[in-house]
Amino acid sequence: MSAPRLEIDALTVRFGGLAAVDDVSFAVASGTVHGLIGPNGAGKTTMFNLISGLVPPSAGAIRLDGERIDALPSWGRARRGLARTFQNIRMFQDMSALETVMTGMHSRLDESLPAALLRMGGFRKAENEALAKAWELLAFVGLADAAHRRSGDLPYGDQRRLEIARALALEPRLLLLDEPAAGMNPSETLALEALLEKLKAQGLTILLVEHDMHFVMRLCDEITVLNFGRKISEGAPHMVRADPVVVEAYLGAKVARSLEAPQ
Repeated sequence: MSAPRLEIDALTVRFGGLAAVDDVSFAVASGTVHGLIGPNGAGKTTMFNLISGLVPPSAGAIRLDGERIDALPSWGRARRGLARTFQNIRMFQDMSALETVMTGMHSRLDESLPAALLRMGGFRKAENEALAKAWELLAFVGLADAAHRRSGDLPYGDQRRLEIARALALEPRLLLLDEPAAGMNPSETLALEALLEKLKAQGLTILLVEHDMHFVMRLCDEITVLNFGRKISEGAPHMVRADPVVVEAYLGAKVARSLEAPQ
């Protein structure tokens, strides 16, 4: 197994008297796809908010490649190689697809405000490089033909892929995907799965929350299961889907049986 890209150590967050995440520990190996699953209200999105810096922890530690990041703001984590998409698509609807991808590069562009306003040589060079990179990412996710289309006019599945392209513009070491297949039809889901397999083959580490269990079981190397804010199971997909605790708390017997059948 590869060295951990992400380490979650006894992480806890309380809202009032309620522990939304309660003493959870797990590790995501470098170059793998790791699933985080569980019922609604299990603490999955809260965990993503903790990792990405939108919510401060009450206790515990978060490490990226061995470095503690739990005290850093969200932009500081992005600069260290952490990118994220959201359950509900978040983008500037009136921007073109190309412009949307370029917004993901803001933390990588270090030119000063005067250089940008005066369009000095260094800024123009950085802008041209960002434009070329945006075209490359659109082609990678299969949206090059939509580069100049308004982002809000793209079909739902294309908007999901555009969100991933924007996240990739950060050149992340770790990509958090919050329900990336939600709302997709079967063909869009298979296309997304192929895209994530390509990213994995390139060495990107992915942590995803998803309710499509067939998608999760095919794609993930390891799975962590949460329920009521606590970890109840962890392991390879075939182990998790056979765990009686997971079947009772989340999958149900019928879904568990369907996951054993070849897809």
